[in-house]
Amino acid sequence: MSIISLTSDYGIKDFTKGYLKGMLYSELTNPTIIDITHQISPFNILEASYIIKNCYKSFPRGSIHIIDVDASRTPEQELIIALFDEHYFITANNGILSLFSENLKPTKVIDISFEGNKIEIFSKVASHVYRGGNINLVGNELTKLKLLKDLKIRIKSENQISGNVIYIDNYGNIVTNISKKFFYEFSNGRSFSINARNITFNEIFNKYSEAINFSKEKKYREEEGKKIAIFNNSGYLELGVYKSNPKTVGSAQTLFGLNYGDIISIIFE
Repeated sequence: MSIISLTSDYGIKDFTKGYLKGMLYSELTNPTIIDITHQISPFNILEASYIIKNCYKSFPRGSIHIIDVDASRTPEQELIIALFDEHYFITANNGILSLFSENLKPTKVIDISFEGNKIEIFSKVASHVYRGGNINLVGNELTKLKLLKDLKIRIKSENQISGNVIYIDNYGNIVTNISKKFFYEFSNGRSFSINARNITFNEIFNKYSEAINFSKEKKYREEEGKKIAIFNNSGYLELGVYKSNPKTVGSAQTLFGLNYGDIISIIFE
């Protein structure tokens, strides 16, 4: 039996999440439906992509993932279902799938021909696949997906690369698109400086607590507010503040003055 996951920018106040779930329960008998999140920032496909690509692999193969973020059907944008890495993704042809992987490509992409409002279409297509239906029956195959190329790591010279902010987590920490693998291959053991507006980092830790000297008495430690760079659990360069709280002491986003798409530059010696 498949699992249907839901990711959207609906929020938790409006009725849309309940409407979609109601449609799915009306179509299917006791489906397994998992909410990944409905608190994506409005229309922010970068944020949605980061969340989905870092959690879909924990679902069983054959799972169905509905991603409704900036996913309206327009004369310039189709609604699609894509078979990618043995998972089904139902969303819009808005570039989000191009951010999942530079190496993996969708096995098949179908331009959905079903009529109705977006929620009805997503529900019908997900239900069709959940019951074992062939995705070829929901529309015509697409050979070209929209690509988002602006937010790729750029090699400026043999001594400099630049990336972008792709996610801001619940603590206000900044996640970039610079992967640990790419960083170490490019750096080749060289020292470096990470430049984020007027903030510079010269060391990368494996976790936040590693940056704290616990051999000192607590009153002498540099803890709250300490600026730290790490490679996070997803393998991406993250810039943060130790024990930050956006609602009280501030966060990397507010203190560094960074937002989605902003450039992070790394210079190697």
